Amino acid sequence: MLKTFLSKKNISHLKRECIAGLTTFLTMSYILAVNPLILGSTGMDKGAVFVATCLAAALGSFLMGALANYPIALAPSMSLNIYFAYIVVGQLAYSWQITLGAVFISGCLFAMMTFIGVRQWLIHFLPFSLKIGIMSGIGFFLALIGLKNLNLIGLHPHLFFDFSHFFQIEVLLALLGLFLIFILERYHVIGAIFISILIITGLGILFHLVSFSGIIAAPPSLKPIFLKLQFPDIFDLKLMFATLIFLFVTLFDNTGTLIAVLSQAKLISENGKIKKLPQALFADSLANIVGALLGTSSTGSYIESATGVRAGGRTGLTAIVVSFFFLLSLGFAPLINMIPPYASSPALIYVAFLMSKNLKYLFTTELIELIPGLITAFAIPLSFSIATGVTLGFLSHAVLIVLTNRREKISWGIGFLTFLSFLYLILQFT
Repeated sequence: MLKTFLSKKNISHLKRECIAGLTTFLTMSYILAVNPLILGSTGMDKGAVFVATCLAAALGSFLMGALANYPIALAPSMSLNIYFAYIVVGQLAYSWQITLGAVFISGCLFAMMTFIGVRQWLIHFLPFSLKIGIMSGIGFFLALIGLKNLNLIGLHPHLFFDFSHFFQIEVLLALLGLFLIFILERYHVIGAIFISILIITGLGILFHLVSFSGIIAAPPSLKPIFLKLQFPDIFDLKLMFATLIFLFVTLFDNTGTLIAVLSQAKLISENGKIKKLPQALFADSLANIVGALLGTSSTGSYIESATGVRAGGRTGLTAIVVSFFFLLSLGFAPLINMIPPYASSPALIYVAFLMSKNLKYLFTTELIELIPGLITAFAIPLSFSIATGVTLGFLSHAVLIVLTNRREKISWGIGFLTFLSFLYLILQFT
């Protein structure tokens, strides 16, 4: 048996999957620096968030690899950590503990929908234009957050650009970091985003903008945020809608990423069936629930997993290797905590470009689909609120259906979401 396992073919397969796992990890490792920065703005302990990020990513990736045998890595979502920190906590003024409770509830609903098969059905009835509009709008929103972190955008009393800080050394270093990402990605350098973050942090140390505090140390304590979630009032309609936003963005983002990566890996059959879809859905549902218990925002599949697939990853071993590297990262907290906002903000802006590029597909649709999609995509960043953008998208879609007498586009699901959107706007602006 040992001889068989150590055969040339198996060793070659093992090597390929390990390289693919390392490739995926390096490509998505920027989340270790960005997630504590974002969630830390709510008052959460940044060191504890770093540990929670490592553990949630390690667990989610391991579950995906072990249960579904797919080369897909999971970690806290780059769109929902923004929604968590800047909207639910920042604008709606809920505590981060209550918001973690909302994430936990959305994770439980996510799991329940997976078990009873509603997840696929919801994806089917949600208009294509709104799917594109939501993802593109969140992309624009990420870009605004990146610019805000550089003090190039002011939020009060109005949203506006402020170029008075443009020639500050921090802003110039951030622009250099963004250009570095573009250049490294152009030449297909593995881990381009994380390399850029490290280089800009190094320059910050060189210019005495950052204090060097070491590289390796024991992990910070998880205690400040572990099991600190609080369950919200079920009659709080604003928070109920916020929970639904967590649920639906997780739903469409995760499923879309899953299909995209598996298609690239040629793991979807010709008739479109995914063999171990229930196991994959269970893995990301469980990762969401455990992530909330650990103290981080919603966890989801990462499109960066496609880089591992390009490196030859075809099995769950790739995801398990990613899990190992996230656990290994626990010892590098001092290095991660040194990373300043101007080093991590370019990552937000670059990811925003990637998320918003799908906007081009809206222009291949008819006007009744194009308009709600564009309203959603632009209302999210302009209102500085994902929830407001989504509600305006649903409402505009419903109005256009009525005005154009498109009864075939009416379903009880769309009707229910439109009704919730109407309620949300009343609560938000009265």
